[in-house]
Amino acid sequence: MNIDELYDPEFRKLIKSKKPTIIIPIGSIEQHGAHLPISTDSDIVTEVASRLAKKCGFIVFPTISYGVSFEHKPLFNLSLKENDLRRILENIIGSLGENHIKNIIILNGHHGNLRVIEKVSGVGQNISKLSYWHFMKHEFDHAGFVETSLMLAISNKVKMKKAKKGLITKGLSENEKKRISKLSVKVGGFPQVTKNGVWGDPTNATKKNGQKFLAEIVRNLAKECQS
Repeated sequence: MNIDELYDPEFRKLIKSKKPTIIIPIGSIEQHGAHLPISTDSDIVTEVASRLAKKCGFIVFPTISYGVSFEHKPLFNLSLKENDLRRILENIIGSLGENHIKNIIILNGHHGNLRVIEKVSGVGQNISKLSYWHFMKHEFDHAGFVETSLMLAISNKVKMKKAKKGLITKGLSENEKKRISKLSVKVGGFPQVTKNGVWGDPTNATKKNGQKFLAEIVRNLAKECQS
C-alpha cells in the first residue's frame, strides 16, 4: 500500500488494530553515466519498496530522493550533508512515533547514505536499516550491468545507445581493489576512478535480467523482514 491510498480515519484505525510496518525509501540525485537518469537510485529503491510493500502488506511512505553524493564531484550531484539527512530521517521517525507507529524499515538505495543510516535512531521503535543491493547475489555496480538492467525493467528512460563501459575491476589485485574502493567514496573521488561515471559494463544489460534481479531482491528482503 502506498501513502496515496491512505485516508485519515481509516489509517488511524489501522494503526490501532494492526500495528503496520512503514517503509521509508531513500535514494539520491547523482550522475549515472550518459545513459541513465540522475534519479536512478531513487527510481530503483522506490520500485523495490512498492513491490516489498505489496508482498508483505507494508505501507510505503514517500521516497527521500536526496542523499549524500559528494563523492561524485565535479560530476553532477544534488547532496545533503550527513547531519542534515540524519536529522530529516529522525524527524520523520519521531513524528511516526507520535502517531504510535513503531515498526519502520529504512530502505536504502545509495551507498553514500550508509554511514548516515547506521546512526539513525528512534525512541521505543523497531527500525530496520536495509540496503536493497545486499539482497542479491550478483556483484553490484554503478550504472553498470546491474543498475542498467534494473532500470530497463522499470523505466523507459534508459538510453542504451549511449551506454559505455566504465571501470572494470576484474583482474585487479585485492590491494588495488581496496585502494580504488576507498578513493571512490571520498569527496570528489568517484570521477578519479572512472572518468565517465560508470562502474561496470552496462552494454549487455537487459530488461529480462533486471526483472530477475528485482524478483530476487524483493524475495530476499521479504524473508528478512518476516523473520
